[in-house]
Amino acid sequence: MSQTFRDSPKTTGPGRTAVLVVNLGTPDAATPAAVRRYLAQFLHDYRVVELTRWLWCPILHGVILPLRARRVARNYASVWMAEGSPLLVLTRRLAQALQHALPDVPVRMAMRYGNPSISSVLRTLEAEGMTRLLVLPLYPQYSASTSATVLDAVNEEISTWRRVPELRFIADYHDDSGWLDAMEARIRSHWDLKGRPDKLMFSFHGLPQRFERAGDPYPRQCEAGAAALAARLELSPDQWLMTYQSRFGREAWLQPYTDKTLEALGKQGIKTIDVVCPGFAVDCLETLEEIAVENNEVFRHAGGGELRYISALNDEPGHVAALAGLTHRHLLGWPH
Repeated sequence: MSQTFRDSPKTTGPGRTAVLVVNLGTPDAATPAAVRRYLAQFLHDYRVVELTRWLWCPILHGVILPLRARRVARNYASVWMAEGSPLLVLTRRLAQALQHALPDVPVRMAMRYGNPSISSVLRTLEAEGMTRLLVLPLYPQYSASTSATVLDAVNEEISTWRRVPELRFIADYHDDSGWLDAMEARIRSHWDLKGRPDKLMFSFHGLPQRFERAGDPYPRQCEAGAAALAARLELSPDQWLMTYQSRFGREAWLQPYTDKTLEALGKQGIKTIDVVCPGFAVDCLETLEEIAVENNEVFRHAGGGELRYISALNDEPGHVAALAGLTHRHLLGWPH
């Protein structure tokens, strides 16, 4: 049952408050040129690739973009929806549902990389009289390479304004009870339809190991969330595991790796494995293609049985209610 949150700060007149929901981003089209533009912006962010620019830029523009753009474009084309990229379409639907749950506060959506840009959306809100801003990055687990870079982009834009708005920032929600409720319900509903697997895998987006050594809390938050969900689902230690996907380059990333683990499980003859990706608020290339297709093939080729991908929460009512509750609690930190 949907829930509507009211009694938030004023949305008209003095003290107009707005909510900005931000996701990672996507190319404007499933073409090599569009993918190249998107990857160039994404991979130029120092928080994403923490290498000196004089070393990284020649590699990025001379090697990575020419080699990856066409292949990545084909992958995008395989999951592209009639309305556009899955991440964009599903994030838009989620933001619209969140707006319905928070009728007293304007909710706007932006992408950290690509369109609609954070700057363009913030300028529209400024023109509408916004003086208070709550930023909700759609990353349950905090990382400097995701959550922090959203704040960087917000600050870069508003630093040019004559009147800077009051600002609140939701850094993470990996241990939020509403989000855990929604994740648990999503997994259980999948099992109600298809039965329980031999193993459940929690697959999170990877990071270089040096990020963790530098103090990034991301892996600890991934571990805590996975453990909390496993406990809620009453799984024994041998019934679940967590891994990290989407690495690139030669340096060591957070381990165990999703693809290598699936290969090993396939060789062990595991018949059924369910994979869920709690780090992704909505489905995107990394879930629909990398997990459901590419890693499915890795598992089967190694001798495994069936890999069943459990879709992201997307705009399911439980997810909307969880984010609306989280947002509402932060909004109440401002006086009415």
